[in-house]
Amino acid sequence: MSDSVPETEIPQDSVQEAAEALQAYDPAAPAPLNVPRTPTGNAEVDAQLERLADADHLATDGHIEVYEDVHRGLRDALTALDARPGPPAPSPSYPKAPSPAYRHRS
Repeated sequence: MSDSVPETEIPQDSVQEAAEALQAYDPAAPAPLNVPRTPTGNAEVDAQLERLADADHLATDGHIEVYEDVHRGLRDALTALDARPGPPAPSPSYPKAPSPAYRHRS
């Protein structure tokens, strides 16, 4: 009686695919963070939040550029909100000057 395990033939295609997968796997490669981004309703802010997804496809040293760009865009969007004109200011309610007819009465 033999205790050896019979060899099983593995198709060459499967071996090649496994070897390619191992070569393609890079644990240091960028991986999506899949952080949910909830829309705010402000198109400018939402566009900046979507821009954050670009960091998912970059190595860590490339994130800073995306983050700085998003920060700049959010700052500009907030500045624009402060600069937008509001409703017209109410006119001052000064007492009206008397009409000329009243000024000449004795």
